Formats: sequence, structure tokens, C-alpha cells
Amino acid sequence: MSRSPTLPLIFLPSSLCMAPLFSLFFSFLMCSRNAGGAPSPGYYPSSKVSTISFDQEFRNLWGAQHQKLDHGSLSIWLDSTTGSGFKSYHSYKSGYFGTAVKLQPGYTAGVNTNLYLSNIEDHKGTHDEIDIEFLGTTQDKPYVLQTNVYIRGSGDGKNIGREMRFHLWFDPTQDFHNYAILWKPSEIIFLVDDVPIRRYPRKSDATFPSRPMYVYGSIWDASAWATENGKYKANYTYQPFIGRYQNFKLQGCTTDSTSSCRPPSVSPPGYGGKLSRQQNVAMQWVQKNYLVYDYCHDPKRDHTLTPEC
Repeated sequence: MSRSPTLPLIFLPSSLCMAPLFSLFFSFLMCSRNAGGAPSPGYYPSSKVSTISFDQEFRNLWGAQHQKLDHGSLSIWLDSTTGSGFKSYHSYKSGYFGTAVKLQPGYTAGVNTNLYLSNIEDHKGTHDEIDIEFLGTTQDKPYVLQTNVYIRGSGDGKNIGREMRFHLWFDPTQDFHNYAILWKPSEIIFLVDDVPIRRYPRKSDATFPSRPMYVYGSIWDASAWATENGKYKANYTYQPFIGRYQNFKLQGCTTDSTSSCRPPSVSPPGYGGKLSRQQNVAMQWVQKNYLVYDYCHDPKRDHTLTPEC
């Protein structure tokens, strides 16, 4: 193991020289990580996309009585009678889709709170989907953030999800955090607080969603599978289960956009839309420390159905 080149600086004789060096060193340590502990991605695309009001782009889809908008903050909730969901007015061919979410603390097993893209209403049985889903949990375990890419639905008789699941490096019930999907013709990138956590490249037309999709969000009872493959169910003695959303950010190409329309970039200028080295380092850190499931490495899966693996 090589020695750090900064170690000899400890022995500089002048304390006047050491003070600014130590100050610079500790400033570097502080700036190199986000507040939650993840390495800094060095670029923050959420700051480049304008915040829109919920009413500007979304409407209630179901469970209107379980949806409340208060000073720009949306709450939707699930109880033993129903959950709630919302949908964008427009369908999109590509774009950046994000929001800040604060999750319910305590026992939330079986509860699915989400933001996703889908064309299920236009292509029932053969729909596409790109998901960010928060899978509820028991009181002693952390939430699971599931990302998924779903192509052509279950038209072949098989549900072929492309799930990658993560724990988070912060408690998502204590504050709002930003979650986003960038969908481009060449790739899909999932971000948490501007840190890329997953990149799904287009390797073939058969393994990539290309048909227009709407933006959705909802909270619902997914007891059959959401928490440890259905081991723990929703317990309505803890109801209501509330999902809180704010800072909606949406910039994309609708089905009515011209051919010159391009989705925003999530990488710094000069990288041609590709993730920078610093962004890739941050993504690798997340996947090394917080990835808990990868469909490509699941021995129970039939990988002839997921050739991109």
C-alpha cells in the first residue's frame, strides 16, 4: 500500500503554513461528500430544471379523497379503503422527471410509494414502464428503493422486470430528498439527490422502452410482494400511510414536440451527455455499498429473457 503524498506535510515546522493547508484539506473532505455521506457527483442537474406546480402538469387519477395539495406540497395516502394516484396531462418521448419525496416512518410493510413512467393505458398487456418505487418495511429495517425497467409488459406470458434495489445512505422519512429519472433515446439514468445510482443503456430495440409514456405517482397496497417477497403485509392498525411530494421537476419532449427536441443533460458541459468520471465514481460507491439486488446476478432468473445482462 502506497503512502499518501500529503503525510509529510504534517512535519512542516511553521504552524502559520500548516493552518491554511489543514483548512484546505478539511474543506476538501467536507465538499467531497453530500450531507448524507455519498460522494459528491460534482454536478447537480436538479438545479438546472425548473420546479413546476403540481396543478401545472398533473391531475388526480384515482383516490381523490386521499389526495391533498397544500402550498405546493402534495400528500397522498393509503388506508384500508383505498390508496391514491396522479398522472401527467402529457405523454413524453424522453425527458427528466423528478420530485422530492418524504416517506412514512414506522411500520410500512406492503406499502408501495412511487414515481414512474408508463404507457399502460395505451398498451394494456404490452406496456412499457420505468419505475422508482419505495418498498415499505418493518420498523427495524430500512426502506428499499426499487428501480425497474419494464419493456413490452407481459405480452409473452412472462413478467420480465429489470429490478435493481438499493438501501439509502440517509433516512428517507426524516426529510425530503430528490429522486429523478432521466430517459433519453440512448439510456436511462436514475438519480437520488443528483447522485446517479443506476445507468441502463440502450443495447437493442428489444430491451429498451421507446414508446411515449405518461408520468405517474401513487401509493397502494403491494402486500403480495413488496416487503421481503410478501413475508410482511400491510397492517392497517398503522394507517394512514402517507407519501409526501414537493418540488416537481419535469422537462422533456412530448409527443407533440418537434424532432429537434432533446431532453436535458444530467452531466456537465463537455461530456457529450455522458456521465463524468466523478459521477461514475459516485455511482460505483452507491452500488458497492447500498445495492441489495441486481436482476442480472439473480441465479433464479432466466437470463435468456434479459440478454442485456
